[in-house]
Amino acid sequence: MTGSLHGKVVLVTRPREEADELARMLEDRGAQPLVAPAIERLPVRGETLDGALRSLTSGGFAWAVFTSRAGVEAVLGRLGRHRGRLPAKVAAVGEGTAAALREFGVEPDLIPTSFTTAALARALPRGAGKVLLARADIAPDGLDESVAAKGWTPVRVDAYRTIPARSLPPQASQMLHEGRVDAVTFTSASAVEGFVAMASPVLGGAVRRPRAICIGPVTAAAARRAGLPVAAVARPHTIEGLVAAVERGLRPRRRSPTKEH
Repeated sequence: MTGSLHGKVVLVTRPREEADELARMLEDRGAQPLVAPAIERLPVRGETLDGALRSLTSGGFAWAVFTSRAGVEAVLGRLGRHRGRLPAKVAAVGEGTAAALREFGVEPDLIPTSFTTAALARALPRGAGKVLLARADIAPDGLDESVAAKGWTPVRVDAYRTIPARSLPPQASQMLHEGRVDAVTFTSASAVEGFVAMASPVLGGAVRRPRAICIGPVTAAAARRAGLPVAAVARPHTIEGLVAAVERGLRPRRRSPTKEH
């Protein structure tokens, strides 16, 4: 098989249930994808989430804001017959999250032009009322504060839990140690942290380090803090953009012409 990534080995750190799409797109371009989930997602059970969902379906929220496919699935997957006709307006951080909403019959009212939580907060209009933020348990607090600055009352609930994976698959560990992995893809800061926790002992003795390819600036910042060389950042911040970033990041570098003296 030939393609733009022919012969390249690319590690996919997404949770296992979300890795197939990215792995398939990389394989279509000739790469050898290695699925090595750096994080796991677990459901949340409890009255806090259930109460928020009851309030959402009864008109208690002006907006419901979703920042990931996992958040959409955690919320709308539990709403049953109410999922397609929410009385609240709905915001999605980007096209991937919007696509997940549409799969449940919900058309988002707001998608920012740049697919980041900061852009989402800027795009949200000013107003009054409650805004549901259904997020991961480890998501940072900046979105809550930005929503409050617009006049809204943010109500954050943990829609799912994120925990680091326990260990690398044996094949991934061996290929990292041998320096045969060309790039590692990251779609969240938590994936960066999970990967570093698992892979640090292997990378310490590796023949060469792979390049980090990140879906957005927040993820890239986490990779740089962890000491990973970031070769490219997706533009736009989607899975398709991430694959294009892998192509850019692994493109052979041109040598600067040497000057004769």
